[in-house]
Amino acid sequence: MSSLLNGHVSEGDGSALYQASSLVKPVSGPAGELTILKGVDLTVRAGETLAIVGSSGSGKSTLLHILGTLDRATSGTLLFEGRDLTRLSPTEAAVFRSRELGFVFQFHHLLPEFTTVENVAMQAIIAGLPRKKALEMAEEALERVGLSERRSHHVTTLSGGERQRAAIARATLMHPKVLLADEPTGNLDEKTGARVTEVLRDLNRELGMTLVIVTHNQELAACMDRSLELRFGELYAQNPC
Repeated sequence: MSSLLNGHVSEGDGSALYQASSLVKPVSGPAGELTILKGVDLTVRAGETLAIVGSSGSGKSTLLHILGTLDRATSGTLLFEGRDLTRLSPTEAAVFRSRELGFVFQFHHLLPEFTTVENVAMQAIIAGLPRKKALEMAEEALERVGLSERRSHHVTTLSGGERQRAAIARATLMHPKVLLADEPTGNLDEKTGARVTEVLRDLNRELGMTLVIVTHNQELAACMDRSLELRFGELYAQNPC
């Protein structure tokens, strides 16, 4: 069972982290322009875990990228703690991402020439922290995802699941308010995917970090506090039967 999601939260509601209203996004394709987001409304509350599911090409990754300021809707509003993200300049959006968000993708994008702990520390080093401090933070992040014993290994020697956990450690190194994950278990077998799901839930509980995940994996979606389906450009709540 599912129902169209059309609830709004007022701008003054401090419990909402994200407030999206009437987001519209067309994309160009072989058959011409296609509108994949048709006035999407969405509220994400601080500390919750949310899954967005949908078929391939439904626009769920596009919606995640808009939430992460990696893309922009052509119309609609998107507030983060009351701040209008649609008005940010590219530089302001980059600063916002570095301070508030962490990203995990289906492919881990780790650098093969570095060790696991060096890969995880990279974000803090780029942010200007001393190398020693960045490596200490990376050690802690790897411990949170159960990879301490692999910290000195080059990432080419890690399994697929270990690489994804290293990517999660890197994304959460700076304790972002939100972790945005695009198919984080997409390349993993069932057992390994379940381990990554457990890590994500543990991080939510331990750090109070909000999770927004787009996925085909119904088992992963079922582990989240709330699950929505993007269908024909609109969001539907997935209700228990």
